[in-house]
Amino acid sequence: MLTIFRGILNVPDDSGTNTSVRDLTSDESYILKQVNIERTKAGLASLQIDYSLVQTARVKSRDMINHGYFGHQSPTVGSPFDQMKKADIIYHNAGENIAGNPSAAGAMASWMNSPGHRADILNPKFNRIGIRVVNGEPYGKMLTQQFIG
Repeated sequence: MLTIFRGILNVPDDSGTNTSVRDLTSDESYILKQVNIERTKAGLASLQIDYSLVQTARVKSRDMINHGYFGHQSPTVGSPFDQMKKADIIYHNAGENIAGNPSAAGAMASWMNSPGHRADILNPKFNRIGIRVVNGEPYGKMLTQQFIG
């Protein structure tokens, strides 16, 4: 499943950070490393972790588990755009990849084998990423990547 979201704002990108989510799990660190390996292979700059996006990705992954859905539009927090707006995240381009998978490696392989998800990971307009992996049913792990540029 893929949805690519894009938005244009006439303000500079100056989103803040959230110090309460500074530590990535081993799964999240793995995904960040793999994303940047793929981007390097494609001749693109690495994505930098954005802790405001880590927070919105955390909310999204937990929300999908708690409310039993799998999709980009949440019945409780709305779209990724809604989340970013509520978190005062400023962007020119934005996107989201989600996955339900027993492992971070499996989710990463699935994203890279999907043309649309791969396009998000390799989008040269993106320069920051938030990643959250939450353990829970029905897949074992719920994974969210949110991108901005």
